[in-house]
Amino acid sequence: MEDVLRVHRDQFDSVTGEPDSLFSPDYSTARRRFQDAARAAGAGLDTLEIEARGPRGEPLAIDIAWLGTSAPAATRLVLHTAGLHGVEAYAGSAIQLAALARLSPPPKGCALALVHVLNPYGMAWLRRANENNVDLNRNFLPPGETRPETAPLYGVIDRMINATSPPGFDWFTLKAAALALRHGPGALRRAIAEGQYDYPRGLFYGGAELQPGPRLYLEWLRRRCGRAQYAIALDVHTGLGSWARQTLILEAGVLATPVANLSRVLAGSVIDPTRGEASYRARGSMGACLPSALSTSRIDCVVQELGTYPALRVLRALREENRWHHHGEAAPQHPVKLALREAFCPASPAWRSRVVEHGTRLLRAACDWAFRDGV
Repeated sequence: MEDVLRVHRDQFDSVTGEPDSLFSPDYSTARRRFQDAARAAGAGLDTLEIEARGPRGEPLAIDIAWLGTSAPAATRLVLHTAGLHGVEAYAGSAIQLAALARLSPPPKGCALALVHVLNPYGMAWLRRANENNVDLNRNFLPPGETRPETAPLYGVIDRMINATSPPGFDWFTLKAAALALRHGPGALRRAIAEGQYDYPRGLFYGGAELQPGPRLYLEWLRRRCGRAQYAIALDVHTGLGSWARQTLILEAGVLATPVANLSRVLAGSVIDPTRGEASYRARGSMGACLPSALSTSRIDCVVQELGTYPALRVLRALREENRWHHHGEAAPQHPVKLALREAFCPASPAWRSRVVEHGTRLLRAACDWAFRDGV
């Protein structure tokens, strides 16, 4: 086993080509490259197609590459997901291309699933939300749980963050600063980012029901991964944190390994929101539904955040794109769409190189941990 893991580590330590070349210009290119790379690596490929279509009428789908023991026989599993927030998918897609270029098959009884773009509509249209304006990482409420009440402060700031006009200058920065002074930056951040269920055209809307993409993914997990005894899930996001820095956040309540041990094996400090270590706790996050989908598994779930620009710039980009989507033409070539992509996937080669390094190293560490004897 140690020899297998040593080969696995060595093959992760370098990336074929320049990291910047792993970033695709659009969803269709990223999808084609992922499918080609999966086939070249000898991976199985599942496709979960959604009804929504891309800007040119092209089909949209969640593609999943499976390496290792055939499903559902695998008992030890690594789940690597990207693109739950559509426009954030560019980094996760690049990381998965790098991994497919260097991976050897997992050991017997083990499997790695690379889930490419959980929100294909968002990536194709340069949106963070899906085709129904739903923030999918606020949409996975556990079965039987009622929709949480929206923070009262969200109603106060609704007209500021969800303007009902096309993109344009309207003193947003000054208004946001005034609200932060009045209510406190922490309270403002929590009210916006934790999720809301009463403003269907607003940012961070969790939806009135489970969305098509999440439903297909949970069904796939139950069908293909139902025999896993242990699973570690890594969910890649961008836009939160310092420039090109990695933040690892534990999914609250989804923990099979002590936090200190998990930090050690992943070679990075894992933040535990239940201890008040995170600035907010998202409601309806994907990781919270994993125990119901993988009912026989011990599960660790970690969100990998890769930092880009300051929070106010990211929020402004989200706000302007949302205005264009609801009160403009929604065309993806508009400057506010491109600004949103830049906010979550900077064009900087140095940033791209660094996040590919972070992503592949974390995935390597997760595989080494999950695929070892005795886990």
